[in-house]
Amino acid sequence: MLSLVIVFGGGGFVVNRAIENANRPPQEPPSITDLGRLASGDLYAPDPEADLLKAEAEQAYRADKLKKDRTGQAGKGLDWVVPEQAPAGDGFPAMNFPPGSDPSPGSNKATAKAMLASFGFGADQWGCLERLWHKESGWNERAMNRYSGAYGIPQSLPGSKMASAGADWQTNAATQIKWGLGYIKGRYGTPCAAWGHSQRVGWY
Repeated sequence: MLSLVIVFGGGGFVVNRAIENANRPPQEPPSITDLGRLASGDLYAPDPEADLLKAEAEQAYRADKLKKDRTGQAGKGLDWVVPEQAPAGDGFPAMNFPPGSDPSPGSNKATAKAMLASFGFGADQWGCLERLWHKESGWNERAMNRYSGAYGIPQSLPGSKMASAGADWQTNAATQIKWGLGYIKGRYGTPCAAWGHSQRVGWY
């Protein structure tokens, strides 16, 4: 079983649920609708199962926060943890992080900023993207949501969805960013629209 290292804050979360969600294999073969989405190139349409997991994770986070507030344990604990290995999924085995490597939020932000225009986003969208992914992962390509198991800078659920942007999705920040920008464009139109949705419901 994959063990997790708490980056910051206390416990109060169900580790097994996060690991199960992160490593969850496809439950059923793709439906005709799913195949149609793939054929049309629409890889970022709403995914009801993933959306439900995100909503449940947000609910668990709020319940945990309320409990900590009531017991005087509230602090600035993060919603995510860093696993000892990158998660598996959809045929990808769990992977060790490259020896001696370390996430660099500043470098990851620079990469994302340089990619904005290639997805049709103006400089005015940068502030929203920066805040969105700071909230989601702290711009850490190894971040895993402690409640849902969502993974990476854009918090893909499951993380293996990012394989559509590159087979190195488990460890490559640029691949995760590429997928995340495509997801935002396909699902919300702009980073600011995605940030607005996140502010309203707690996930995007």
